[in-house]
Amino acid sequence: MENTRKDPEHWKTGDEPMTGAQASYLQTLSQEAGVEFDAGLTKAEASKRIDELQAKTGRGQAQQE
Repeated sequence: MENTRKDPEHWKTGDEPMTGAQASYLQTLSQEAGVEFDAGLTKAEASKRIDELQAKTGRGQAQQE
């Protein structure tokens, strides 16, 4: 199933500002991980950061298994 997910680097809208939903979730993940929230990320960068912080905090693992 993982190969059906398109790499954020190849998103047509990946260079647009992150969505409100991404920003909200990233704020939560950043707080839980004890890292600074970066409000200036693009959609693609935010997606990658969410993946990183999910791995760090243990969130989202049930979705990946």
